[in-house]
Amino acid sequence: MLAKRIIPCLDIKDGRTVKGINFVDLRDAGDPVELAEIYSKEGADELVFLDISATEQKRKTLADLVYRVAEKVNIPFTVGGGISSVEDVDILLQNGADKVSINSSAVKNPQLINDLVAKFGSQCIVVAIDAKQIDGEWIVHLVGGKVPTERKLFEWAKEVEERGAGEILFTSMDNDGTKDGFANEALARLSTELNIPIIASGGAGNMQHFTDTFIEGKADAALAASVFHFKEIGIQELKLELQGNGIPVRV
Repeated sequence: MLAKRIIPCLDIKDGRTVKGINFVDLRDAGDPVELAEIYSKEGADELVFLDISATEQKRKTLADLVYRVAEKVNIPFTVGGGISSVEDVDILLQNGADKVSINSSAVKNPQLINDLVAKFGSQCIVVAIDAKQIDGEWIVHLVGGKVPTERKLFEWAKEVEERGAGEILFTSMDNDGTKDGFANEALARLSTELNIPIIASGGAGNMQHFTDTFIEGKADAALAASVFHFKEIGIQELKLELQGNGIPVRV
């Protein structure tokens, strides 16, 4: 079995790392460059950097901040926020990103996935999907979770795979920031129906939640923010715990 990945997420707003609950009530969590360097040294498998206000504010991800983070890390580094063209991706990769994450732009223009895959390869393209349950259906939301769409999670995820994306980063908006655990039922269905890796996001509150998402949710990777930013869980301790529970990780 492939090693499961632990991925700290840096949500960036106005150049600072922030964290909220259910996508609102944001509070400051520190300097992204300093946090990135710490996580790289602590043994994180990857790092995700999301400029959460880029799409909403109609501007591009902060390429210079990406460059400064990339200088400090030696692990794969995914960048998202406001990406809507081949040119955008080119700039980010030149500034040190290893992969890019697209979300709103992919829903609005699904052909963008095909275009990016053709130019940069599947391994470089992550599609992020933010969804919440409405009347029992998982509905895809855009612009940092502010705008509901007609898209249903599982149908959209299948299309994303068919268009060539290398990974899906699924965030349950219902679980985000609650620290009540990941949306394992939805994750398990995604992992069963698709053949590309699924990254679990939204809801991590303790070490058991990570074990549960790898076993029950069948996730390939688990992403979290506040539990790492505020030193509630150490990455090495978490990996040793997972290893003790029979889950393959790189220690």
